[in-house]
Amino acid sequence: SAVSEKVRTRLEELDDLEEVGFCPHRCVCIHQDYANRIVEPNQSLKEAWSSDQKVKALKIVIQSCLFLGRLVYDRIWTMCSDSGPLPDSFTVEDVNDTAKETCLNWFFKIASIRELLPRLYVEAAILKCNRFLNKSDIQETLPRLTAMIRGIGDPLVAAYARAYLCRVGMEVAPHLKDSLNRNFFDLLGTFQQISGESVQSQLVQQRVEVPEYLTLYSPAISWILQCIAYRAPEPLLMEMMERCKKLGNNALLLNSVMRAFRPEFVAARAADFIGMIKDCDEAGFPKHLLFGSLGRSLACADPPESERLTILNEAWKVITKVRSPQDYINCAEIWVEFTCRHFTKREVNTILADIIKHMTPDRAFEDAYPQLQSVIRKILTYFHDFSILFSTERFLPFLDMFQKDSVRVEVCRAIMEVFIKHQVELTRDPVILNAMLHICKAMHDSVTDFFICVALTLEDERRSLALLIIGFIRMVSFGRDFEQQLSFCVEARATFCNLEPVLVQLIHTVNQLAMETRRVMRGSHSRKTAAFVRACAAYSYITIPSLSNIFSRLSLYLLSGQVALANQCLSQADAFLKAAVSILAEVPRSISVEGKIRSSESFLLDFISNFLATLLVVPDHPEHGVLYLVRGLLNMVQDYTWEDNSDAKVRVYVSALPLLAAMSQETYLYCIPKVDSNETLYGGDPKFLSELNKLCETLIGQILDHLKALGRDEHSARRQSALAFSLFGVLLAHGDLRNNKLSQLAVNLWNLSHKQGHCETRISVRTLEYIKHQAQQPDMTHLSDTVQRLALQSRT
Repeated sequence: SAVSEKVRTRLEELDDLEEVGFCPHRCVCIHQDYANRIVEPNQSLKEAWSSDQKVKALKIVIQSCLFLGRLVYDRIWTMCSDSGPLPDSFTVEDVNDTAKETCLNWFFKIASIRELLPRLYVEAAILKCNRFLNKSDIQETLPRLTAMIRGIGDPLVAAYARAYLCRVGMEVAPHLKDSLNRNFFDLLGTFQQISGESVQSQLVQQRVEVPEYLTLYSPAISWILQCIAYRAPEPLLMEMMERCKKLGNNALLLNSVMRAFRPEFVAARAADFIGMIKDCDEAGFPKHLLFGSLGRSLACADPPESERLTILNEAWKVITKVRSPQDYINCAEIWVEFTCRHFTKREVNTILADIIKHMTPDRAFEDAYPQLQSVIRKILTYFHDFSILFSTERFLPFLDMFQKDSVRVEVCRAIMEVFIKHQVELTRDPVILNAMLHICKAMHDSVTDFFICVALTLEDERRSLALLIIGFIRMVSFGRDFEQQLSFCVEARATFCNLEPVLVQLIHTVNQLAMETRRVMRGSHSRKTAAFVRACAAYSYITIPSLSNIFSRLSLYLLSGQVALANQCLSQADAFLKAAVSILAEVPRSISVEGKIRSSESFLLDFISNFLATLLVVPDHPEHGVLYLVRGLLNMVQDYTWEDNSDAKVRVYVSALPLLAAMSQETYLYCIPKVDSNETLYGGDPKFLSELNKLCETLIGQILDHLKALGRDEHSARRQSALAFSLFGVLLAHGDLRNNKLSQLAVNLWNLSHKQGHCETRISVRTLEYIKHQAQQPDMTHLSDTVQRLALQSRT
């Protein structure tokens, strides 16, 4: 009685406070917080409803109610114990009187609300607060609130009230299934009101057609059924099917049942559902929507094998009669997956033909690109044998419906990605090659045209697509039919002329083809194969100049020259190497690497080193002077505009000295079979050796002049030391130190490299140890004197 008196007093105080417009600070904060949170959802609710997003509107209302319930629950929970908030697993016995009194205040205040609907929603929102009062309060309250909803006259309003109550019930008491079932069965009982005079007159006043009105029930029914079907046993589905039959196979209800229950349960009774769909009245809810819901379940679970063809035929009889292109493709797209999962290309081809038939008139496909793309993705998911896929008669005509450039590129990209991932074996299948060339060309042409005006993304897009096309090219192989392979590369070059990485790959492919020919012929070409490898060289020589990247051209000229040399195509090799030398002057001083500007010197030095190594085995042309390629390269290096304060040019000269030393040997370090290098052409001719010596003297003179120039600048001592030690190493490894002048030069370079202490001690020690070891060899005793002089200098 004392508690009741306190409650009555508290309610009277609240009424008085409302009349004077005053609330305590805590209440103001809660109210203001709630009000602020409601303003934004209220606007969103209006926008969602006006844009026909009924499900979104429902979610906004539910979230607003839940927010109020959470505020109330959290406030009472913090009041439950004087020592602090209770754990989540608290019991009624843990709640103090103050918290219980506050909780009762809320429920008494809600009970005083005169309007049924607000009272119902607010009490449902704080339903969880019953935990503070009694263990069985929720179990008793849910049936009471369910019964209260029967007093709502509008069946649509009542349907959403039941949906919300089920939403709250699943949160606070998911084990109480009886309340869910009672709400659903009550909902079924209200369907009779739809055909009643009251509802029909409202529809006339509001100018709403019955089919449109029925779709408003769908979210509420679906949600209630989802709550009921959650972890429900299979017999419950059978019970729901029986109730549907008793209601004359109500299409709206049947649709919700199929979407709520587990796909395995629905798939097992797919034939029964089709029979029920046939008996539905199509005026209220179109049958193609029902088949769409059934198709979603069958895309996740398999029906009995013996029924699959019948199911597909029955479904497609309805789908193909849908007049609206958008409604048709929405349903057809769902059933494509079922067809691909269980049938062959014959059935898929039939469906593709039907889609083309429906979507081509009036260019309806332009409004259905997302659905058409989904069809492609589903086909690619189940068909990885591209010989089967591309032999499907209507597949390529289906692709022709993607006429918007950006969409066309996405579809082609999807096909290419699946091909590269799943095409394990190399192929020469003409069906695959023709189709893939068609797809790649469409992708290449569309991107080239589309991105002319979108230069910002051009490079990334081109690079991405080029990688896909390169993946296709690498999968093409005609076996021993090398001429056919070369013809394919010629066609591909013309097709993909705007994608530079693809052209680079084609040149590599042709070079590899020439080397494969050499391997098959074991290095001894016949007249036919000799002509073929020359044709390969011609292909590369024609293609390389079309590349814009200077380093791609340089490396491919060198590589193609090496391939031509290996195949005894000496004039072609000369042409490649001369072309490489001629474009050295075009190399820019800086290049962009991953978006950053970097000096090109290191790249250029690497190339020249590789080039010099190749020149050892390249014979001089009979119509040109001695060492014409070496001289031409060194002249280009001399004339090139290097960076200020750069030692790159002199480093090239140092790198050239080992080549000249190797050329002076009677037998070269390496050679190419069936190719006579200068060792054979000149045979140690004194004039040839004299030319080598003169060139060496000239290079060494240039290097020494540069070292002197570095000596005049105190800031260049470290560069001078490194360059001097580098030249010392070359003389030690390749020079004849029995020559007193050369021996003295080596000692002077050693002294210069150690002059200011910039040379690393560890390297110096190891070098001396190596020279001492060499001096002990029978033919290297002349190094003993050099060792003594170097050791003496090191001690000083």
